[in-house]
Amino acid sequence: MPEAILFEVRNHIAYVTLNRPEVLNCFNYPTLKRLGQVVEEIHHDQGIRVVIFTGAGEKAFSAGADLKERRTLPEADVKRNVRKIRDVFSSIEALPQPTIAAINGHAFGGGFELALACDLRVSVDSASMGLTELSWAIIPGAGGTQRLPRLIGQAKAMELILTAKKLRADEAWEYGILNKTVSREALIPVCEEYAAAILKNGPIAVQQAKYSIKHGMETDLQTGLAIEAKAYEVTIPTKDRVEALEAFSEKRAPVFKGE
Repeated sequence: MPEAILFEVRNHIAYVTLNRPEVLNCFNYPTLKRLGQVVEEIHHDQGIRVVIFTGAGEKAFSAGADLKERRTLPEADVKRNVRKIRDVFSSIEALPQPTIAAINGHAFGGGFELALACDLRVSVDSASMGLTELSWAIIPGAGGTQRLPRLIGQAKAMELILTAKKLRADEAWEYGILNKTVSREALIPVCEEYAAAILKNGPIAVQQAKYSIKHGMETDLQTGLAIEAKAYEVTIPTKDRVEALEAFSEKRAPVFKGE
């Protein structure tokens, strides 16, 4: 039986692939458990500097919860699954490394919520996506009601969630959900271009910038500025900062080591 989650690291980039294409890469409980383990491993691996999440096959990034499994579960296990997917996606959002959702196909419900938990989102232009839970008489339970309005504003999020609207990729870009839409052939190369641009920068500075943005957005401006100041202070004693100054004076590209 193939692994539900594929995980590999190349050139400081972690590739995490949802590998259940026969069921549109939907999430059952074992898949969520394994994804959580992979995310935990990534969190503590200093050699990983960028993470790309994608799905196997061409049909779906992820169709969300495994409804075939869900039909067989008692209410207590449904609550367990919802709690697990929420916690796993929160751990993805909390990763110190920048994350990129390479949306290779349709992304609905929990699949779309996984993309929302990432920092950047690139989609194939043939994909459609949305928070369709209300059409199943439930609500988004893995962060969708919280992350979508923070990303695009309350009124637009209300529209999309309450109508359970399915968006084409170009529409999702117009709403400000996607960073870019691309052809299928260009999906991973474009995500790797984003990763390469990030990897050119000081690794500690990258993580502190992400931390400052993520935590500052949830506060008032003055508290956010204090968070930024503390994040800046972390970079001051690093060898990478000194290397950047030396490289500038020597008119060469800096060589950052994350130290």
